[in-house]
Amino acid sequence: MAHQLPRRAHRVAVHVLARLRLRKLAGDAVVGHHNSNHILPLGQPLAVLLGVGSGKILAKFRTPKVTIEVVPRLWTRESDVLRAVRTQLPEAPRCLRDFGSWSLYEYVPGRVLSDAIPRGTIGRDRLEALAGFFAALAGVPVRELPVLPVHWPVDGDSTGFLNWLIDFTENRVHQCNRPRFGALFDEVGIPRDVMERFRRTVPVLTRRPFALLHTDVHRANVVLSRVSGGDGNLVVIDWELALFGDPLHDLATHLVRMDYDKAERESMIELWADAMRRAGHGDATAGLDGELGRYVAFEHVQSVFADVMRAAVGLLEKKPEAHDFRTTAEEVCEAVRKAREALGLDDEALNEVVTEGALRRWYESEGHSVATGVRTAKGHSGPKHSRERILAGRNPGSRAGGGSVGAAWLLRGAAWLLLTVAVKRVMRGSFSGAMRAVRQRVAFCSTSTVRSAGCFPRVRRCAWPTQSVAW
Repeated sequence: MAHQLPRRAHRVAVHVLARLRLRKLAGDAVVGHHNSNHILPLGQPLAVLLGVGSGKILAKFRTPKVTIEVVPRLWTRESDVLRAVRTQLPEAPRCLRDFGSWSLYEYVPGRVLSDAIPRGTIGRDRLEALAGFFAALAGVPVRELPVLPVHWPVDGDSTGFLNWLIDFTENRVHQCNRPRFGALFDEVGIPRDVMERFRRTVPVLTRRPFALLHTDVHRANVVLSRVSGGDGNLVVIDWELALFGDPLHDLATHLVRMDYDKAERESMIELWADAMRRAGHGDATAGLDGELGRYVAFEHVQSVFADVMRAAVGLLEKKPEAHDFRTTAEEVCEAVRKAREALGLDDEALNEVVTEGALRRWYESEGHSVATGVRTAKGHSGPKHSRERILAGRNPGSRAGGGSVGAAWLLRGAAWLLLTVAVKRVMRGSFSGAMRAVRQRVAFCSTSTVRSAGCFPRVRRCAWPTQSVAW
């Protein structure tokens, strides 16, 4: 039955029910580089308000993580991008509600490709499906996209687009993180002028029409959706890093992050070009043979900062032993080696023993003892480690913001009861009774006592990085 609440009351009801649903049932989160996700059934009251039928339907309760900025985010709301995407790719997940600090999405059932085939060949049929995905994405009308920034490169200016990416990496990723990671960058062999060196290798590129780009199509973002009990269509998820630019950039990031072998890499390039031409986007393939390599090289060069920083921060998330430092040093050396090869530099400066020593010194500079893993008083005053900064709300069993546990749960229970009564009255057609219940709930949740009990997230401003964090 469709809801009969006024728009504002409906919005409040959905937000509160979704938050309470998450806090009541949330267990372990599926944590990626950029988001924390809980997969939960909606529950009947929330399903009725969202108009999706059964409360047993699964949804993804998604909250951004506070993390180091390593990739550009052109648009702040993934939901706006998905509305445009679904005009050409209706199988893309639908955003059920975007609350700003967190959001609610359709859950795509199936196996993630990284679980089904974590490495190695994926098969020609899947290569063809991915090539078709890129061709369909190029067909998303520009008029359907969210508004672009005023100074975004002009459509077709491929050289300007790549230079924008270079500027972002140098200014927002490299220079912004030098205060914390600069000594580590230097010691592991990353030249201080690495992005300028790369810029000097970039020729004037062929003009290609811009298109919507996903920019993060790798195995963990591809779902083998279930059809009749088997693996059906490929569905690409996680669109928060979407850009508008040269389609060769999307292909290059895909080739690097999928880690294809040589044969499948060449097949993917050929299938991508064929799919683009069949879909009427032949102009997007102009200069493919000579210029795809520049975008691949850029991907290796720009990702070296992210790879080194994530590897180093990963040591803070555990009490590392000697083998952890050795393994991390190997990962860092591999990332730096790829970046130096992309620039035509030798790798004589790379030494895993030296890199391991650099990681140990950086670890100690963060205020941790290499011997014990215990944090010392002089440590970095920034945010805690990423696993401690998952933004899906407190564990439902933890103590709420200063109040007693018993009072917090009593208030939450009362809030849930009021909303449930309101929704049930809507379902029975008692509109006036439902409105009274919703007004009671809204007034109830406006008190500081309920806020301290955790019905709504509290927001504070972090000094590092500069981003709102919902606790």
